[in-house]
Amino acid sequence: MADTATTQIIGYRRVSSLDQKLDRQELPDVTGKVFEEKVSGKNTSDRPALLAMIEYVREGDVVHVHSIDRLARDLRDLQSIITQINNKGATISFLSEKLTFSSNVDDPFAKLQLHLMGAFSEFERAIIRKRQEEGIAKKKERGSYHNTKRKPSVDYEKVMQLHFEGLSTYKIAAELNCSRMTVHRVLKRQDVQPSANGLS
Repeated sequence: MADTATTQIIGYRRVSSLDQKLDRQELPDVTGKVFEEKVSGKNTSDRPALLAMIEYVREGDVVHVHSIDRLARDLRDLQSIITQINNKGATISFLSEKLTFSSNVDDPFAKLQLHLMGAFSEFERAIIRKRQEEGIAKKKERGSYHNTKRKPSVDYEKVMQLHFEGLSTYKIAAELNCSRMTVHRVLKRQDVQPSANGLS
């Protein structure tokens, strides 16, 4: 049972660039901590304030977010974040959309909303895959399809051979007419370290 004396309304605000203002995302009812960040919403792992907020919330807490697009980059991401917050016994509310997702497992409407979002997300991905397949099939029929997957830009075996011969990354790059960064990527991919005789 949550302790109502410690229950708090937590805020989360995000903008995509440094020159945008966070105060436009009004959170009038927040009584606890407000987590803010100015970063792109592309990757959840690159949003420290969001991760800190999810870690911070406790059972009975309510998270207020101005709008859905400030929290998630797509439906699948949204569903994942909501689930993490609900699993901690907390609730999340989106003020613009007037949507609330409760931690109460007996709330059938909230569960229905989450399931519907997950279904729409899967449907969206299926439609995209289907259109890609149909587009490739049509191009193949016209003979205009080209596989755009990049071929390796350097001979991996040659890099490894020169590496074990003791050549530095500088010399390997010069020998194969590629960048040192490419050489380092090959060595890292092969799970070996640059030779002790070579310069890193």
